[in-house]
Amino acid sequence: MAEPRTTAARPKVSRRREVSHTSARSLLMTVLGEYALPRGTPVWTSMLVDVLGFLGVEEKSARQALARSAAEGWIVSERLGRRVRWSLTPPGRRLLTEAAERVYAFGRDRPAWDGRWLILLISVPEAKRDLRHRLRTRLTWAGFGSPVAGVWISADPGRQEEADRILADLGLSTQALSFVAAYGEIGEQEAMVTQSWDLTDLEERYERFIGRFTDLRPSGGRAVLRAQTELVHEWRRFPYLDPRLPAELLPTRWCGAKAADLFHHKHVDWRPDAQHYWDVLLEADETG
Repeated sequence: MAEPRTTAARPKVSRRREVSHTSARSLLMTVLGEYALPRGTPVWTSMLVDVLGFLGVEEKSARQALARSAAEGWIVSERLGRRVRWSLTPPGRRLLTEAAERVYAFGRDRPAWDGRWLILLISVPEAKRDLRHRLRTRLTWAGFGSPVAGVWISADPGRQEEADRILADLGLSTQALSFVAAYGEIGEQEAMVTQSWDLTDLEERYERFIGRFTDLRPSGGRAVLRAQTELVHEWRRFPYLDPRLPAELLPTRWCGAKAADLFHHKHVDWRPDAQHYWDVLLEADETG
């Protein structure tokens, strides 16, 4: 099939919407990223509605999610007779490819820390509240924390390039300074970490993830596809919530590593049956 064409402007990514717990659109993007993206083939509306249905999404909400994703430029429709099928647009493929790389790699390892911090000093006038909010949102998703107003820190100096892109996008490059340095002798490093990130909330999220999926053993293609989709959907929040701090800065018995091991083990274990069942549905919908 020829490359789908769209005249929509380049979509804008909203990380806040990407992690919405109840969003049908968010579940749709998980489904497309896990199953449609690797195949690169269109999917009929009926199949997407059915799959979202056994994930708990009502038909009306599923159709609204399709329409909203199309309006934002992630997918494009093609009518064949009385039926409609959907394909990812080039921006949609890029979005899901980048997300997949980050999600599937996340938690596999935590490199050794040399004790250095990346520090950003950023001046944004109080009157520009929208700009301040956008800066906070993007730096937070990039793993930065803020111990005091106007100061952002990361235990990974390698994120300087990502920070530079964020500042350039927001027009703040000339209003920022960066430093790479070790912590000094005044105050406590642990207190700075506590002020910068809510690790208690993050740990509770990891514990809920572990509790939900540890003993889950789905049987049958449909159940495995549902479990695999929910596993990925829940896990894909963590790369944007976890600042990936080195072990030296984390609480004792940190459960993030256990959650990561659980995700990667379950994803590999369930993947063959989930992918096979998707192909069964795809073939049935093509001939139905």
